[in-house]
Amino acid sequence: MSFISSIALQVNRRKNSLVRLKTSSTEARFAKKMSFNANGNSVHSAAITEVHNVPMSVIHRPIPPVLDEAKVQSLMNSIQNEAEGDVPPIDVLWIKGTEGGDYFYSFGGCHRYEAYKRLNRESIKAKLVQSTLQDLYHYMGSSTPKYLK
Repeated sequence: MSFISSIALQVNRRKNSLVRLKTSSTEARFAKKMSFNANGNSVHSAAITEVHNVPMSVIHRPIPPVLDEAKVQSLMNSIQNEAEGDVPPIDVLWIKGTEGGDYFYSFGGCHRYEAYKRLNRESIKAKLVQSTLQDLYHYMGSSTPKYLK
């Protein structure tokens, strides 16, 4: 092994050990934050406690879902058997338009959304995450509407 290769290897080992030290503390903080998820909360809405019944008709879902039929059926059974409290709310991005309009977009919770839809429910439990067009752009890229009134 050449002299330069041995130095590069030593530097890389030191760097990796530092990264491991930093990562372990980062992982601990992440695990603490993610403990909310054990309760059915998402990263976006972990701090939001208020749950709303949002009309299904106002929610835009621009990305077609890929569904696991067994999961949808299980959720439908839970909702029908009054165990709706066992079904966590979906996250809905709430965007205020330039002229005061309200726009609601949802990207996750596709199995829950589909279960409510198949049961012909008029509304779904949701946590509203106040968002902007820029937030929406992260999900939709160039398909994001330029203006919302």
